[in-house]
Amino acid sequence: MPVPENYAASEHLRDGRRVEIRTLQADDRDDMLAAIGRTSSQSLQRRFFGPKRSFSRKEVDFFMNIDFTNHVALIALADEDEHEVIIGGGRYVVVDPGTAEIAFVTIDDYQGQGVGTLLMHHLLILARRAGLRQLVADVLSENTAMRKIFAKFGFHIRRGGDPQVICLALPL
Repeated sequence: MPVPENYAASEHLRDGRRVEIRTLQADDRDDMLAAIGRTSSQSLQRRFFGPKRSFSRKEVDFFMNIDFTNHVALIALADEDEHEVIIGGGRYVVVDPGTAEIAFVTIDDYQGQGVGTLLMHHLLILARRAGLRQLVADVLSENTAMRKIFAKFGFHIRRGGDPQVICLALPL
């Protein structure tokens, strides 16, 4: 069952500010790039496992090419100066039948406000609707905030190998 292209929900951050969680759309490209520009090198390294300040056209195309079946992406938007801006994003990509890899990033100004938890919650809803059987994630061992979010939702360690990377899984 495909994910609805118009999925949206209104939520609140820990500090009470309203945030909209919705599917990433083609016309969000510039806003997504602006959000990346507002994200620290350290946060991008934790998301992409290496230094990252810019993205190739091919990478941007991949991030924007959402088919709502094998590649689903949600964004979190908050009001800043009377217009909505992207403050975080999360996605899952089907890597094997019934299994998708999930990942998130939150711009630094909003970290610790529950953005990742909200994105995880809504991606879980969509993954279950789509009939996925398992979500997997790779997280740098130093990324304690992301590890806490995954633990909160019941992810467990699935395998080892690289001591810098923790591989997690959540049966649905």
